[in-house]
Amino acid sequence: MDHQNGLGPATPPLRDIRPVLERIAGRLAARHSRSFSRPTVERYVDECATLLAGPARLPRHLPVLVERFADQRLAALGRGTGLTPKPVPEVLFVCTENAGRSQLAAALMRHRAGKALRVMTAGSEPASAIAPIVLRLLAEEGLDAGEEFPKPLTDEVVDAADVVVTLGCGDACPVRPGHRYLDWDLPELAGLDIESARSVRDALASRIDTLARDLAGAA
Repeated sequence: MDHQNGLGPATPPLRDIRPVLERIAGRLAARHSRSFSRPTVERYVDECATLLAGPARLPRHLPVLVERFADQRLAALGRGTGLTPKPVPEVLFVCTENAGRSQLAAALMRHRAGKALRVMTAGSEPASAIAPIVLRLLAEEGLDAGEEFPKPLTDEVVDAADVVVTLGCGDACPVRPGHRYLDWDLPELAGLDIESARSVRDALASRIDTLARDLAGAA
């Protein structure tokens, strides 16, 4: 049984994923019943399956990722539209592949802020998996990426965010009024030697400390 990357037991490759998507929609419709109708949930599940499916994704893991992604988008939609409470400020980290700097920053922020902030990630052109160098840099700090995985940038997470931190996605990152934007110009991790990658991690940690204190003071 394959439990790699926290995805649980592997699901056999599916020729017809429709029955699986229907079960996912049923679970999420019950979870979000106070905010969204079953047809809305089904539409999000179908769209998430389309966005995540691709040759680089492992078919046996796709249902797990679809459920997580749809759940995150629906929850963000509820908070962004005021249908559900938003108890803490939200920070969204965005890079191109959502596999390197944004994932590293998010994990460091979760560790730094705990439950005082909600942390999300996304990518303008998401990769299939978190980069190994990120997992190594986190492991050196006694941390991991949790249940995170690269995912596309969608309107819901942007609308729900109080602060959007961009890390190299350029014009692909939308700018919406009413949100605070920060652009952290740090090198990509791909191709760096380990000492240079650690320097990027340390620079991120310093900026994250400052942002976390700022948001805590504002709250």
